[in-house]
Amino acid sequence: MPARYLNFRCSVPWLILLLQTLFLLLSLFDLTGVSDIYSPSEFYPEFQDVNHIVIFGFGFFLVVLRRYGFSSMGFNFLLVVLGVQCSVLVEECLVFLRAQQSGPGMNSLAKAMVSVTAVVISTGAVLGKANPVQLIVMTLVELIFFYVSRFINRIFLQVPEPLSLMHVHLFGAYFGLAVTSCFPDFPPALDKNRSSPTSELFSMLGTVFVWVFWPSFNSILADSKRKAVLNTYLALAVSAVGAFMLSALTSKDGKFRMAHIHSAALAGGVAVSLTAHSIQHPWIAMILGLLGSVVTILGSHCLQRCFHPALRLQDTSGVHFTFGLPAVLGAVAAVVLCVVEEGIEKQWNDLSSLGYLVFVDLGAFCQTICTALITGLITGLILNIKLFKAVHVSKYFDDQFYWEVSFKMISD
Repeated sequence: MPARYLNFRCSVPWLILLLQTLFLLLSLFDLTGVSDIYSPSEFYPEFQDVNHIVIFGFGFFLVVLRRYGFSSMGFNFLLVVLGVQCSVLVEECLVFLRAQQSGPGMNSLAKAMVSVTAVVISTGAVLGKANPVQLIVMTLVELIFFYVSRFINRIFLQVPEPLSLMHVHLFGAYFGLAVTSCFPDFPPALDKNRSSPTSELFSMLGTVFVWVFWPSFNSILADSKRKAVLNTYLALAVSAVGAFMLSALTSKDGKFRMAHIHSAALAGGVAVSLTAHSIQHPWIAMILGLLGSVVTILGSHCLQRCFHPALRLQDTSGVHFTFGLPAVLGAVAAVVLCVVEEGIEKQWNDLSSLGYLVFVDLGAFCQTICTALITGLITGLILNIKLFKAVHVSKYFDDQFYWEVSFKMISD
């Protein structure tokens, strides 16, 4: 045990110092001078909401394990503050290389914060297994690959930039699943990967906080902000109602399960993330919200009993059915709504144009999920080499390995 503690003392602080020094040096080259970072912007209210979601909301959202609360909240905060700096520099590098147009500095910061959401979602899949060094490396690698995926969608498939950014849920969920598949399985006999009433309450607090501010997340870069806010809120409301209904229907004793509410309450917001700005009728958003909660709760039953054991996947926070499946539903809904809208507008005469739209939307979806799975698998294999000193399975899901904790907290 002391050797392991000494290892993290000699690696984690110096890795953080190295990265922060690198970020400062890159900033000294005045690369951000390509665009005026201090130019006036109207993004601050939405940015503040998204900042609350990513740091506070998701921080508590990840507190699902009874002995991993410090690590869930603390590591999330560390990864976000490092990831945002990395994302801002990548954004400015793309502007410098003329790969995208310049914009206000707050715009760049907002896109960076949304991009970091992919890392937060992926962290939920490997929560309790990866040590801080592995998580930091995963953050940097995932952000780079996510920007590559966005670049491909934007340049080759002509996907608008706000929509390419909204693939963040899809990328984050399946990247995290691919990474966690490379880690050894946790023996069920150790019984540390379960929740407690306190951890579930904190996690639900994070869910409610994310729920309240999620309309700002979907509308921060949308052209029609009011429409995006209204459709997102309606979808969230219906998915939350559906979560309570389906929880009582699927439980053995007919009681509500906090895990169901925790997973399905956000499904509506994820399901309309690609279409919130373009949905013309509120009832469409409400149907998507209901379908999102259905996919989440029923998917959790099927995946946990059949799919995950067969593939030996241990999805710690359930990001697959909380974000992955609703994101797939949202991508399919975006294709259907686009075809119907364009077909009605052109009276179904220009089928070649409709076919092209379907090809672009499906291409963006397939490219995003394939890139996430392939790069996530490569990242997971890299993280398990001896250089990164992977934690022994017996030390999974335990704060005591990284934090100073009281005896009372350990016994709880």
